[in-house]
Amino acid sequence: VQLQASGGGLVQTGGSLRLSCEDSGRTFTFSNYDVAWFRQPPGKERAFVARITSGGDNTDYEDSVKGRFAISRDDDKRTVYLQMSGLKPEDTADYFCAADPWGDSLDGGRSQSGYEYWGQGTLVTVSS
Repeated sequence: VQLQASGGGLVQTGGSLRLSCEDSGRTFTFSNYDVAWFRQPPGKERAFVARITSGGDNTDYEDSVKGRFAISRDDDKRTVYLQMSGLKPEDTADYFCAADPWGDSLDGGRSQSGYEYWGQGTLVTVSS
């Protein structure tokens, strides 16, 4: 698994961006993996944003992004998306995607533990 995150950029408050997380390694079993997005604001710890289970049946969101962000997946393209709308300056962060092949992540998948594969960050900057 080789995760490649992209789609970050500079956007004004209220704007939208779509982040992509592609398995460029073209792993045959990517569809079996739970995938999550985490973010790390400047000077802060990395924290959970959203998660989608294998098959896309279940999603979970951190409270501050509920109703504004939507996670989805296209397993034919081996890609998970994070559609972000209504962006706020506090959404400014490096965004990372991660894959959990065994369902080992604790705290209902919100813990960083269990996510064995990580992409590089893609920076989202929201101007006020």
